[in-house]
Amino acid sequence: MANLRSLTKHFICACQLLLLLQAKVFCSQYKVGDLDAWGIPTSANPQVYAKWSKNHSFKLGDSLLFLYPPSQDSVIQVTEQSYNSCNLKDPILYMNNGNSLFNITKPGEYFFTSGEPGHCEKKQKLYIAVLSGNGSAALAPSYGPSALPDTASSPSYTTVFGNIPQPPSSSPSLGFPLLVTAVIASATWGIINAMI
Repeated sequence: MANLRSLTKHFICACQLLLLLQAKVFCSQYKVGDLDAWGIPTSANPQVYAKWSKNHSFKLGDSLLFLYPPSQDSVIQVTEQSYNSCNLKDPILYMNNGNSLFNITKPGEYFFTSGEPGHCEKKQKLYIAVLSGNGSAALAPSYGPSALPDTASSPSYTTVFGNIPQPPSSSPSLGFPLLVTAVIASATWGIINAMI
């Protein structure tokens, strides 16, 4: 009888562990530009960063990895106004080690460009929108006459820096499934103990 009780405890613990292991880590690291890395876009793909950011959904906890030769380039985070005018003065953040990692800790809009003069004008710049707690995201600003068709008329939004980051609504909440698992496991354990 005690052996059956011990086996049952181990079985329930194993089931709970398996349910917990099924919960995925919802943070990702994105290599900016994928295979193109961080550099001046080629004439064959001048909108590489606009296209790249459109194909990714960023959320709190994600990070951006900028890879580039440190002797030839850098990355700066700038305001929307500096992004649109390619103003490299007074960046919010300056990274120049060639292996720069930017962690997304707040919802809102983020603007990046190369810190090297002339690179921003050649479209070496990146805009991303990070989902807020209600799941909304801002649209990409216009890149001028050579903009992608569906972003050319997008409105421009002010930079948003929230005080308290909220998890994006698109990621599943682990609280409810864990609570349900705990209640089911407790009820099962109570029933098995009552039967034994």
